[in-house]
Amino acid sequence: MILDRLSSRRRSLRIGLIGYGYIGRALAERVLARPELFTLDFVQCRRRERAGNIGDDVFLADLSDFGGRDVDLVVETAHPSITVAHGAAILARADYMPLSTTALTDDALRTRLLDVAAANGTRLLLAAGALVGGEELTKRSVPWSRLCVTFRKHPDNVDFSDVETDPAAIREATVVFRGSVRDIAARFPRNVNTMVTAALLTIGVDACEGVLVADPALDCAVAEIEAWSEDGGYLRTEKRQPAIGVSGTEMVDSIWYSVLRASGASERPMELV
Repeated sequence: MILDRLSSRRRSLRIGLIGYGYIGRALAERVLARPELFTLDFVQCRRRERAGNIGDDVFLADLSDFGGRDVDLVVETAHPSITVAHGAAILARADYMPLSTTALTDDALRTRLLDVAAANGTRLLLAAGALVGGEELTKRSVPWSRLCVTFRKHPDNVDFSDVETDPAAIREATVVFRGSVRDIAARFPRNVNTMVTAALLTIGVDACEGVLVADPALDCAVAEIEAWSEDGGYLRTEKRQPAIGVSGTEMVDSIWYSVLRASGASERPMELV
């Protein structure tokens, strides 16, 4: 659906953004900078003053009013609760890219969203984010037998809101969680979206292992992925980047690239596909 609209060039692709923090604001700026490709259909966030540079005709005060918008792609940059409350309604009308993928560890919710998408010709899209080698993980015909995703971050770049851990008490590299991706997503929902994406693309959130290390000696965020296949194959990737809050500084670039790919657009004269 979305590719047909873009290829015909009858109009620019209409994008809605939920959340207007660091990532949401940056995506809005990029959408507005490419009017030949995109139109910013709406921005929705809890506090109107945060989106003071967004006109009243674009700002959506209540997400329940989404049905009155003629939008092609909605990108969520706010919180997993958005997908729980509004994901199905969005997919009934548009493609949906939730960045808070921890919501998708709810099997019943994920199944419902996929059913709605299939019934309406829309797509539930996963942005690569910090995931390196995602295409390599998905293109193999031989299944992966084991997958482990490890995040290493400074304690200041880990959100401990849902656990009883004082980051100031961490004085050396400390494994704050090791277990299934489903369990780590419940305890650190803002920190492990990339882990969830890797798990959903491969062996599932129960089988995939997640490890979170808080290390005060780090001056960057490190994401490591190891995968073992049934035929003896092995894949390992490591990505290091400066961090802002719980995200890496390249996160906006990565998400923007995902938006371009989802829309069928590209900014590259030569591209690996």
